[in-house]
Amino acid sequence: MPSALPLSAALLSLLTAPPKAPATATKDTGPSPQVAERLIGAALTEGHAYARLAELTDGIGPRLSGSEGAEAAVQWAKRSFEADGVKVWLEPVKVPRWVRGEESARVLASNRFREHPLSIMALGGSVGTPAGGLTAEVIEVRSFEEVAALGDKVKGKIVFFNHAMAEAADYGRYAGLRTRGASVAAKAGAVGALVRSLATASLRSPHTGAMRYEDGVAQVPSAAVSVEDAELLHRLLAGGPVKVELKLGCKTLPDADSFNVVAEVKGRERPQEVVLLGAHLDSWDVGTGAHDDGAGVTMVMETARLLAKLKPAPRRTVRVVLFMNEENGLRGGRAYAEAHAAELANHVAALEMDSGGGRPLGVALRAGPGGEELVRPWLRPLEALGAGRLLPGEAGGADISPLIPARVPFVGVRVDSSRYFDVHHSHADTLDKVDPKDLAQSTAALAWVSYVLAEVPGVLPRPEAPPAEAPKAPAAPVGAPKPSAP
Repeated sequence: MPSALPLSAALLSLLTAPPKAPATATKDTGPSPQVAERLIGAALTEGHAYARLAELTDGIGPRLSGSEGAEAAVQWAKRSFEADGVKVWLEPVKVPRWVRGEESARVLASNRFREHPLSIMALGGSVGTPAGGLTAEVIEVRSFEEVAALGDKVKGKIVFFNHAMAEAADYGRYAGLRTRGASVAAKAGAVGALVRSLATASLRSPHTGAMRYEDGVAQVPSAAVSVEDAELLHRLLAGGPVKVELKLGCKTLPDADSFNVVAEVKGRERPQEVVLLGAHLDSWDVGTGAHDDGAGVTMVMETARLLAKLKPAPRRTVRVVLFMNEENGLRGGRAYAEAHAAELANHVAALEMDSGGGRPLGVALRAGPGGEELVRPWLRPLEALGAGRLLPGEAGGADISPLIPARVPFVGVRVDSSRYFDVHHSHADTLDKVDPKDLAQSTAALAWVSYVLAEVPGVLPRPEAPPAEAPKAPAAPVGAPKPSAP
């Protein structure tokens, strides 16, 4: 089992230094600095998170909801919690079952150029093409407004949605082209859609992701094309018409039975009050989901293992939920909110890890007035990790977003996701892309923040009630959680 990071004398002194007392200190001052040393030290040196991530990614592999891999991951997680001495159970969820099938595309030869194969992947949820494929001219756009402005010129064409994503912060700006592009194109008479991969780096590797069809609109096949081939299409189209042949064998099967994996460390004084830690167990069917979201899964599992070893246990219950079907449906998040509706008033905080395994940057909140004052005094042990500060912007997450109407406070341990979209939703999202030291540091930060939330005498004030239509999680700036669109 790899060692993650040796404890220096400077780090030990920071861990054992008492936190600055909160303004409203009481006789019960809450978390002990000795616990900080034990939790953070163990997370940094024992290497459990990375070893467990290897089990999940190399041992099980891709785990798209409804697949054999997803079922294997559920059973692996249950066994792992049991081996750690953490109470665990399974909660049923019906999930979509989409199968990729064969896929290919090529630019057909013309009097200006020879044939070019294209590196593509069907978008999750897409329909397939006819058995013999689909051939049509390509028309390039950069926005939905351009589709509308082209009018009849779109009819019978494959709409190619190009964009300029260059950094993680751009994901929220362009993700809608992937999720809604096919229906926008179909409304204008298009027969298919191609979307430039949402990526910050590429070695001709396409990046998949979820798309959805509008009710009452023709369903046309949709695929992501690699950044390099998007640039090729752009250059060729500048010189005249371009025809593409697209073949997709994807299809949607009947919903499948699956589970959320739920585990908890029961609180010693207020077991009915719950601090929820979430991550999603499913991944796309390409790569092995190391950053998305294997890293998050192993961080919350390791936090539960470390907290279960503490004597005495934290004041409140810490519950871990490994959600199923975040990537292409959010069924797990919704199922949890429905199954636990009666106790959401006692959920005192929810935290989701779904931004990869980068190093920790700090803590964000979505809470009522006074929330920062409650948390800030206890962040000092994270200073040695570079994460001992409150960050601007609200905490959030796709799977915990169904808890917004219940006014559950959200907390986020933000990690450096500046290179997250290099491999996101691609074949390259594999174990070797995760740095063991970064993963250990973020696990350490999560373990301490989780303990603080479960142990401090007071609880976070609840945020204001949302408007009639709950807001989506905000688009992610660099280092922040990704948006609610998976």
